[in-house]
Amino acid sequence: MEDHYNIPTAPVVTARFADYVLKDSRSHGMLLRYSFPPHPIGFIPRSYIRDYIKGNDPYTGKPLMQEIIDALTKPLTEEEKNPVVPKRPRHPRLLPPDTEENLQRLFLENGWTDGLPIVLPTEERVAEMLTGTDADPNQVVGRMSIAYYEEKLEYTVEKVAVNAVMAGCRPEHLPVLLAIAETQHPSLPSSTTSFASMLCVNGPIRHEIGMNSGLAALSPFNYANSVIGRAWTLMSINFGEAKPGDTFMASLGHNLNYNNMTFAENEEDSPFEPFHVEKGFKPEESTVSIFRGWNVLGLGLGNVEEMARVLKNLPTMAPTGTFVMDPLVARSLVDEGFKTKEELRQYFAEKTGFPPSAINFMVVGGQTNPLWITTDFVYTETESIDKWIPKDGIRKDKRPLRMPAPLVCKDGICNLPR
Repeated sequence: MEDHYNIPTAPVVTARFADYVLKDSRSHGMLLRYSFPPHPIGFIPRSYIRDYIKGNDPYTGKPLMQEIIDALTKPLTEEEKNPVVPKRPRHPRLLPPDTEENLQRLFLENGWTDGLPIVLPTEERVAEMLTGTDADPNQVVGRMSIAYYEEKLEYTVEKVAVNAVMAGCRPEHLPVLLAIAETQHPSLPSSTTSFASMLCVNGPIRHEIGMNSGLAALSPFNYANSVIGRAWTLMSINFGEAKPGDTFMASLGHNLNYNNMTFAENEEDSPFEPFHVEKGFKPEESTVSIFRGWNVLGLGLGNVEEMARVLKNLPTMAPTGTFVMDPLVARSLVDEGFKTKEELRQYFAEKTGFPPSAINFMVVGGQTNPLWITTDFVYTETESIDKWIPKDGIRKDKRPLRMPAPLVCKDGICNLPR
């Protein structure tokens, strides 16, 4: 306002976020004159708010209204006119050698993990992980910060490989992680609300690396689904500098942040075109698509009218919705007369008032019941995986790591031993 319209500006933010917004000002080279009333403001009686206005700024100890008046009337200082943008220190590439126990403690106490044990990223393990791509280890993949005020630090192929090792990945998973990293979207965006993320893989790579798109795909029974989702969280923590109370402000947090609802789409059993084809990719291309939202409501059961009713009544902060549905649900929708996802979008838009482009459908599941999950997830981006795959194909172990495969019952019939 001051730069473009020559209008004096005095931003007001509750004291809980004083450090946060002051860092934001410095990071962006705009030393704004904030005033900080007490926190919280929401659901507080008017009499309390009036006392806030008449009282002192709890952050500075000065009268709140006088601060606002001074912010609007006093000339800018030289420091405010010529702010110095701080630079964050870069982490060293290597740590001094130590015992397994001490290094696990070091990573944990420095906030470099998700609180669970990690695979230590030794030089040998990282070098092995890097065989999962032909890309130069020093190639810059992207830049990330989970907070608006922080300088976005760049990360390389090697740094992605480090986090892949920490998460328990193998080289065959690295192309997927590089595609995720290339989006530059953290799985842990900073907000007072508790965001969750979702990650869906399409194309041939699903089978190459043993991802699960069928029975129990969203449960902890698949190696690839588990470590890929976890690696995205670790990249968000370490590339995005996630620190609770500093850069990460979610009041409650979200349990999905551990694995980010990671799965492959069940393209083979879906009557609809795969999600990545909707976004302009070819069926034979491998991609990763990411979503972000707040609410996940499970155990949906019923026809298209019931799906629309649930979505309309979902307590959401944005008019968006993404259904994760079993192939049985998808086929029942076709039987109800919806031959394409676009027809479904138009129907849901009419019933909910949401924009058609904000409604998505993902097909995943083992066909034991026609169940669907309702989310308010917003589709963010789809990125190609193929560019990161080595020319001679996915780098697999001689004996690839795989958890026990679910028992698949085609046509509802299982030949169980008696």
